Amino acid sequence: MEFSVMCKARHVLTLIGSVLNIVLSFIVFCFLDILDFVLCFVYKVLDFCIESEWKNPGSYSAATLDGSGKIIVSEQGETESEVVYLTSTKFQLEEISDTLCSRPSFVTEVSNQLKKLTFDTITITKSTEKKKPTRSTITINSTIVKLLQGRMIGQYLYPITRWSDCDCQFCNSWTYSTKRTLFVKSDGPKDQAKEDVLFIHGFVSSSAFWTETLFPNFSSNAKSIYRLLAVDLLGFGRSPKPNDSLYTLREHVDMIEKSVLEGYGVRSFHIVAHSLGCILALAIAVKHPESVKSLTLLAPPYYPVPKGESATQYVMRRVAPRRVWPPMAFCASVGGWYQYIARTVSLVLCKNHRLWDFLIKIITGNRIRTFLLEGFIRHTHIASWHTLHNVIFGTSGKLDRYLDIIRDRLSCDVTVFHGEDDEVIPLECSYNVQRRIPRARVKVVENKDHITIVVGRQKEFARELEEIWKKSTKN
Repeated sequence: MEFSVMCKARHVLTLIGSVLNIVLSFIVFCFLDILDFVLCFVYKVLDFCIESEWKNPGSYSAATLDGSGKIIVSEQGETESEVVYLTSTKFQLEEISDTLCSRPSFVTEVSNQLKKLTFDTITITKSTEKKKPTRSTITINSTIVKLLQGRMIGQYLYPITRWSDCDCQFCNSWTYSTKRTLFVKSDGPKDQAKEDVLFIHGFVSSSAFWTETLFPNFSSNAKSIYRLLAVDLLGFGRSPKPNDSLYTLREHVDMIEKSVLEGYGVRSFHIVAHSLGCILALAIAVKHPESVKSLTLLAPPYYPVPKGESATQYVMRRVAPRRVWPPMAFCASVGGWYQYIARTVSLVLCKNHRLWDFLIKIITGNRIRTFLLEGFIRHTHIASWHTLHNVIFGTSGKLDRYLDIIRDRLSCDVTVFHGEDDEVIPLECSYNVQRRIPRARVKVVENKDHITIVVGRQKEFARELEEIWKKSTKN
């Protein structure tokens, strides 16, 4: 009897908590919608005053493909069209996620309703006029159009370092080199390595996630056999952070190929990837099916998309659900939905990372390693924003095909690790991978989350990786 009452009370409390979360989330995110809208204009003015370049806030472009293969672009409210020449060798529009310019919000809904009322009025007054034939169009953010134009003629649209980015030597070390390759930290034999291992970090992180944890804990025998290669992804850590990049999947993969596979003469290799890096690992494995010996994925962000749903919009809502609770969901929602609030956070944290480094050393007495914080705050807003949308959200429609190819065409071992307490990427994502690739082994690590799946158990994880590589080599 008492147990039944307790169950009912718990159910009622859970229901009340869910309702409060929904109501509070609606209020908070309506406010954030308005705040981001205001910040949009603030940054446009600041950019114009500091960089002498004005961009119309919130403006979009309609692009129509004509018979000659040109894309005709026209801003809303303008009668004249601007022609942009695009070819498959220059850029593919499919690489750009629609979430960059299409994120439903309170402000956009109100704006759309007002536009609809205005449109209906005009339609009624002009219903007797002869309709002109229309062409199908796609919507592209005007900023993206300008970026595409700049990429095609090889220009930088912004200074190498924007006023809101950090200008320190660490963050801009890539500007002193003519190679324009990614930063790669290597360990192990240089010339006589029997096998190579590529480590790919996750979102807003760096190669230090691996080099400060796993690299010191690999056995001497492993270091005599394997050459360990940890890369800073494009836009993060010490790697280039070009402001004219759209940070698409293709750009990230191409830079890894150029900087690691070609730069170090890698022919066959193992891959270890975390979170966002899992998407890049899958893409690389699909491009180099004969070269990948094993695939180890940590917390892969794989969300199967229901039929009829927009893949990018569905994954964005799963990763960033616009809820104030749990806290990680709130942080992901702010970072994924609000471009200018996210830019403000980047301005406070990333541009002033030297101050935060100093304060943390003062507070902690320099007793802890700050490599996680360094990876989190040493990037640019353009890099993090576009990587989030064009890779995590934008590739959601491709992952089914990638996993199918790995299942059917690759014979390498696939091992998936996931922290039981991970609040960033739900555990179901790893099991989703296993459903797609039945031979994949899923290991759930108890009492560990998105970060502590490695940090804090690096010795144990290093031994596990060595066993995976050893087994793959024998097979």
